[in-house]
Amino acid sequence: MDQIVCLGWGSLIWCQKALPVIGEWEADGPGLPIEFARESRDGRITLVICEGARVVTTLWAALNVPNLDAAKMALAARESVTAANIRYSIGWCSPVGASEHRGAAVISQWAAARNLAGVVWTALKPKIGTDNRVPTQVEVVGHLGGLRGLQRDTAEEYVRHAPRQIVTSYRTAIEDTLGWTPLGLI
Repeated sequence: MDQIVCLGWGSLIWCQKALPVIGEWEADGPGLPIEFARESRDGRITLVICEGARVVTTLWAALNVPNLDAAKMALAARESVTAANIRYSIGWCSPVGASEHRGAAVISQWAAARNLAGVVWTALKPKIGTDNRVPTQVEVVGHLGGLRGLQRDTAEEYVRHAPRQIVTSYRTAIEDTLGWTPLGLI
């Protein structure tokens, strides 16, 4: 009951940085609606929980942290989230409660079935440009296709290294249009 885990579906899997992961990522996390639906500062389109998206099985890994607050701080540091924004950008659940982020109910049920002490996840919202909404598939493919140089390389790396099991509608369109097929081992 003392195990705290982190969920992942994107770059956390292949680029953990200082996130204190114990062991390997497991491929049997909760099913969540995930899509390439958030434009990052560097132009990438990243995977986020997105209502109405195809439900995919996420990944999870145990964290070497003493408590849930430390897990939130560790994930926030990995995601470059300031302390003031943790409550907006880092989701969490424990046997005594959960944040109000997308997916919290499903994640809480999954955690309870595994008798986990806590779960944290990146809870960024969909957006394109400055518009906080779910971008269309056409917008995402058009955005990615219009990138050049290092921005394009970084965006392509993100898409191609996303775990193979994260098969989304937009990913299929990106693969078909841009040829950015999976490279990741997972």
